[in-house]
Amino acid sequence: MTSIKKSVLLPSLVPTVEGLIKHFDEISVERKQILKQLTLFIENKLQQSKNIDLNFICTHNSRRSHLSQLWAQTAAYYYCIPGVTCYSGGTEATAFNHRAVKAMQEAGFAISKVSDGENPVYTVIFSEEAPGIEAFSKKYSDPINNSNDFAAVMTCSHADENCPFIPGASARIAITYDDPKIFDDTPLEAMKYKERVDQIGTEILFAFSQVKFPA
Repeated sequence: MTSIKKSVLLPSLVPTVEGLIKHFDEISVERKQILKQLTLFIENKLQQSKNIDLNFICTHNSRRSHLSQLWAQTAAYYYCIPGVTCYSGGTEATAFNHRAVKAMQEAGFAISKVSDGENPVYTVIFSEEAPGIEAFSKKYSDPINNSNDFAAVMTCSHADENCPFIPGASARIAITYDDPKIFDDTPLEAMKYKERVDQIGTEILFAFSQVKFPA
């Protein structure tokens, strides 16, 4: 079997990624079928030599959509898939929740706050050789996000059910996750945020690992 070419991640992130990859076999058949939609969208764009734009959408753009965006950009880089730009947004803007930020830092991402306020802006680094990602809460239609020919990846059931039409999207993929918010300020908070970071990371890495390049 030909080995997959991989890019270099931050040393702090490598153990997490290598650990998550070992759990690919634990993803259910049903879940893999859902994730296949993302894989096929990426493959289709590669075959057409087009840019691959993914907008991960959740109601508040505070937790799951950010986690998915950051993992997807990391996975695209790690598996050397060109032309991928990942965005995130909500049906309303709030803030990138500090608990989610902390959980991603503990996973090995280098995250620094570059502005304060009710909706802080963060820079997220996953490799010393790749540009950082600017992360803050925004609507999915924010000017910073691509507005045409992108995949709208719905990461929460509320947004998926209540936002049936995403202008400009050429594909809509529902990859929904439970909200760790329900465990805020409880003894289970840290564990549940880690669980969600790991679940999203495992599934997104799997989806990107399955991408077949054009012959």
